Amino acid sequence: MRILLVEDDLMIGEAVSIALKDAAYAVDWVKDGVTADGVLENAEHQAVLLDLGLPKRDGLDVLRRLRQARNTAPVIIITARDGIDDRIKGLDFGADDYLVKPFDIKELLARLRAVIRRRGGQAAPLLSNGQVTLDPTTREARCGAAVEALSAREFAVLQALLLKPGMILSRAELEERIYGWNEEVESNAVDFLIHGVRKKLGSNIIKNVRGAGWMVEKAR
Repeated sequence: MRILLVEDDLMIGEAVSIALKDAAYAVDWVKDGVTADGVLENAEHQAVLLDLGLPKRDGLDVLRRLRQARNTAPVIIITARDGIDDRIKGLDFGADDYLVKPFDIKELLARLRAVIRRRGGQAAPLLSNGQVTLDPTTREARCGAAVEALSAREFAVLQALLLKPGMILSRAELEERIYGWNEEVESNAVDFLIHGVRKKLGSNIIKNVRGAGWMVEKAR
């Protein structure tokens, strides 16, 4: 699941980016409003974390243009502007939630899960194809009687496949769903993650389609 973080404060941006990756999100981080506009016009994200006091273009203007373009991605404003008028304006412009700095990362992640659920996004309470069930809130996978805790990246690769059961996802497609734009990805990174999932849940959970990619079976 891909999140756009729009934040010019390097310390906050780094902390939030790390927390999102640890929670199995792919993160694209931009630091000014004009760049954010361009990204939102040309890329799809499942949610946006948006600061207001941005260089080049204010966050409220970014939000207004986003909604005028009929982009319905959930938006959480994260800002130091704590006045009631600022909150009202942000929500009236189309934000789904408003979180004032400083905030607890755990609260931000909980609010993020909530806004994605409310928008009918891809963060269903449970994902299952009949063979394996994945719980996004705990990062646990259940296969038969066994329950296994997955790493953030293992979770992300299994989540990507369970969201498209019966469909083959190529290496490039999985990398796009798991990693942020600026992350260096080793050539065998996806193979390593799939090996980890199979080791924990069984070799038949993820099918290798030679020369094409990987898939999980549809529910029967």
